[in-house]
Amino acid sequence: MTPPLIKPRALRPGATLAIVSPASATKPELVERGVAHLRRLGYKTVLGSHALDSGPLYYAGKLEDRLQDFHAAFANPEVDGVICTRGGWGSAELLPYLDAALIHSNPKPFIGYSDHTSLHCWLHREANLVTFYGPMAAADFSRDDGPELPSWQHSLTGDTAWSLRTAEGLRVLRAGRAEGVVTGGCLSIFAEALGTPYAPRIEKDSILFLEDIGTKPYQWDRMLLHLRYAGILEKVTGIVFGDMGQNVSPEETEYLERAILHSLGQFDGPIGIGLRCGHVSTYNVTLPLGVSARLDLTEPRNPQMHLLEAAVSG
Repeated sequence: MTPPLIKPRALRPGATLAIVSPASATKPELVERGVAHLRRLGYKTVLGSHALDSGPLYYAGKLEDRLQDFHAAFANPEVDGVICTRGGWGSAELLPYLDAALIHSNPKPFIGYSDHTSLHCWLHREANLVTFYGPMAAADFSRDDGPELPSWQHSLTGDTAWSLRTAEGLRVLRAGRAEGVVTGGCLSIFAEALGTPYAPRIEKDSILFLEDIGTKPYQWDRMLLHLRYAGILEKVTGIVFGDMGQNVSPEETEYLERAILHSLGQFDGPIGIGLRCGHVSTYNVTLPLGVSARLDLTEPRNPQMHLLEAAVSG
């Protein structure tokens, strides 16, 4: 049997966040602004030794240095949570070298999105850890309208039940109800992991969250078909898509939705869309991955995704 996921300890006032760059290089001035924002919220911060490194290519420094920062963040007893600076590309390079025993023994909230989907999948599969698909230090906290703070607080401080609704962008694409464990992330990273040792671990009765950036309607169609052929959708009870504003223009939204519904013609569950989580232009929602949720899309004017349990302990 698959062991239950570990819930990391809640982030309390004064908690210390380690800031790391497992993927692409970031701009120091954006990290500085993000750190200032996090400190205004009452957090202490520790910047990874190589978090501001750059090169070779587009990476935030050498593989061994990015790996060292990631492990150090979990190993440091004074660090309460781990937040990435930005995404880009590069997290998947770390996967063969990550120390599952170290991370399993030091469970902490891990927060990031986009390219870090590969790390979310690995942390669920190898360290049995609940993680958080949410705003990052440079990409989001550098702006006043970057993080959506209510969902951040609900997710990371231990609320036992809360909901995402139209205020967070959610709307109905196909009506219905479903329950399951929330999983997913950036579609392109999620789909590319299939067939590798680092493929996502999908439990029976899962609610699948998917979002992306710069992805055309036919590419959504293609990758969703890939998930179906891989048997992923057989374990999924409901699907929620992110805000598509970073993929197509407003004029193309309806066309994209038709492409999605075409690809999911053999999927019977409810489908939501528009959740402002991941690649968004404003107010990025924090979504726990690995916790139970109920998707209620029976009322078009009141779509709801209920998080049924706390994502953190203590």
